Amino acid sequence: MHSLLRLIGSGSAAQLPMPLPSLSWRTFSKTIDHSRVPVLQEDELEETFVRGSGPGGQAVAKTNNKVVLTHKPTGIVVQCHATRSLFENRREARKMLVGKLDQLYNGDQSVEAQLQRIETKKQTETARRKQKLQAKKKAWKEREFGDDSEKSS
Repeated sequence: MHSLLRLIGSGSAAQLPMPLPSLSWRTFSKTIDHSRVPVLQEDELEETFVRGSGPGGQAVAKTNNKVVLTHKPTGIVVQCHATRSLFENRREARKMLVGKLDQLYNGDQSVEAQLQRIETKKQTETARRKQKLQAKKKAWKEREFGDDSEKSS
């Protein structure tokens, strides 16, 4: 497969080719629209840190590393205690909150809904191809070997 090349710079340095990223035509049909994703405003958030529970012993039981994030305008509450690290839990809680707000505000146009539609389309296409292949195999067997009932009569 060949890749597209472009020349960078000017003069004698312009002879050095740089490969362009190869993009499949299918990539464009599967792109996700992130333009509607809401942006978190820090003044709209209430963040508290509480003690977590579960496995991990003293590192979990005596430290406040569980993040409870509340979005004041909507009242959505997200809790995250995925890791022992407070900073990673804060980052993950914000991602979860953005996902929930995106689902609330955008509904069918949210990133999660778009990903779900792409996955559903992929599964139906796979099932269609599988059925088509099975039909071709069945037709080939009938052509090659004929019906067993015809041979035995």
